[in-house]
Amino acid sequence: MATITLSNIHKRYEDNVIINGLELTIREGEFVALVGPSGCGKSTLLRMIAGLESITDGEIALDGEIVNDISPQERNIAMVFQNYALYPHMTVAENLGFSLKMQGVAKLLIDERVAQVAQTLGLSSLLKRKPGQLSGGQRQRVAMGRAILRNPRVFLFDEPLSNLDAKLRVEMRTEIKALHQRLNATMVYVTHDQVEAMTMADRIVVLKDGVIEQVGTPLELYDRPRNAFVAGFIGSPSMNLLSGKVDRESVVTDDGLRLPLANVPAGVQGQRVLYGVRPEHFSQVSQGGVVAEVNVVEPTGAETQIALNIGNQKAIAVFRDRIQTKPGSEMRLLPNVQLTHLFDEHSGTRIK
Repeated sequence: MATITLSNIHKRYEDNVIINGLELTIREGEFVALVGPSGCGKSTLLRMIAGLESITDGEIALDGEIVNDISPQERNIAMVFQNYALYPHMTVAENLGFSLKMQGVAKLLIDERVAQVAQTLGLSSLLKRKPGQLSGGQRQRVAMGRAILRNPRVFLFDEPLSNLDAKLRVEMRTEIKALHQRLNATMVYVTHDQVEAMTMADRIVVLKDGVIEQVGTPLELYDRPRNAFVAGFIGSPSMNLLSGKVDRESVVTDDGLRLPLANVPAGVQGQRVLYGVRPEHFSQVSQGGVVAEVNVVEPTGAETQIALNIGNQKAIAVFRDRIQTKPGSEMRLLPNVQLTHLFDEHSGTRIK
């Protein structure tokens, strides 16, 4: 397994800047997820690590060896794609063993290693089938097995679960995490799904417009987002960000509603801010609190998610209880002041 070092990485297409001066070290055996909105550069970055995209400036190193000019084959990196990239005319066994065959490995040894990986991934009964006879989850396991058999220095995953249904995504998420724990492999995983990133990764890298906004463990990003962008991106549903002005022990919205604060930072009185509160950090109260108008009620069984208007601003509240309310009615909500966040309204920077 390898340590990946990205130093001052730039990627441009003529005047279009995709990656802008990125610095990142991915430690040996670490599972790192790259997340961000569409067009932020996460898949491009993954392809540059693999050698499938050239870099404009900067250096990519594996265990200290600069690999900018080394071909994808020589980097010994395995990449699992969104569309599986299986050979449709080959059986599962042939797909799994193809890279070993190209390396000139003896057939008996190929069969032995294919059988071992197939048993690990639950593919033993499918070895004679072709990809067209497999479900999406089975095809994804074949793609993962083919990557494992290469014994690579690094595994790269480019949104590998996005074509699967919700149930299969959960199952495959567990399998990939278990695979990482068994192999102790260096893995870099691109996803647009924050839940995938939160549940699987050792660290998450949040990208925006080719720049890293924050790097940290899932809970660090969730509990202490560096700025309003990260706060609004990490979490599902995301953090509520309500605009207002600090006035004594409250943030007062433009509608005159007061949102309570604890331990008001020095020097912020009168400042325009974004008041951040996670949906699950609201409590329903009978008196006091903030009056909100209910827009949509979404019961899921385990919890109730409610879309609301707080004055003229939209918010989401999530409750573990089965809340009996309907659109157009009012609720009184009390944010947990110990778990609220303040961000500068103009720059989005966290106010400490």
